[in-house]
Amino acid sequence: MSDQSPSVRDLTPQEVARGLQDGRIVLVDVREPNETAIERFPDAVLVPLSAFDPAAIPEPAGRDVVFACRSGRRSVTASLAAQEQGFAYGSHLAGGILAWKAAGLPTET
Repeated sequence: MSDQSPSVRDLTPQEVARGLQDGRIVLVDVREPNETAIERFPDAVLVPLSAFDPAAIPEPAGRDVVFACRSGRRSVTASLAAQEQGFAYGSHLAGGILAWKAAGLPTET
């Protein structure tokens, strides 16, 4: 455990998209199943915040775990919760799927 207090780094949709493309990021969508059923990030791992367990996230194997939600609030909550449990998952997609779509990035329906 580090002595640093938990903090969450904002990543832009472009940074996340590049990281996914380069295989440097594991994107974890913490929205609920009724939301992800309608629209999803391509290649995201689904770990709903209502049943959030950071241990359910696949081993990142050197990649950065980045949380995402609809607008960027729940992803911060998830990141802080993971850090409190000793996981070094300190990044999220600022603005969530709304910012992702506003940046013209693809989603799956």
